[in-house]
Amino acid sequence: MSAFIDTNILVRHLTGDPAPMAARATAFLGSATCLLLADLIVAETIYVLESFYEAPRTQIAEAIRSLLAFDAIVTVDPALLLRAVEVYETARIDFAEAYLVACAESTGINKVASFDRSIDSVHTVKRIEPPES
Repeated sequence: MSAFIDTNILVRHLTGDPAPMAARATAFLGSATCLLLADLIVAETIYVLESFYEAPRTQIAEAIRSLLAFDAIVTVDPALLLRAVEVYETARIDFAEAYLVACAESTGINKVASFDRSIDSVHTVKRIEPPES
């Protein structure tokens, strides 16, 4: 069976909360053969773990890596997601910006147009801003 997987299954599995749903989610992940994980769902999972569960960044990064390691989990570009998680964890920037950095790196564009100066902490890309008039 192939299916796209939603954030709530991943969060239940990772947090164990609530226990009955978590057990079902974990069993499902363990028995599935092909679950398609969209990049947006990774971002939402990180957001929920940060905001609602107040999980530490290193724990979140490790949790996402563990999800990507499941045999049944399929993503469009696993290397891109792993790099985004690495930037998120090490540069300590929001996942959306980390994802943009990883995209800029992987395409060779190496530039991100943004007012967010946190991107400046990643030296593999250059942040550019729209010019003032």
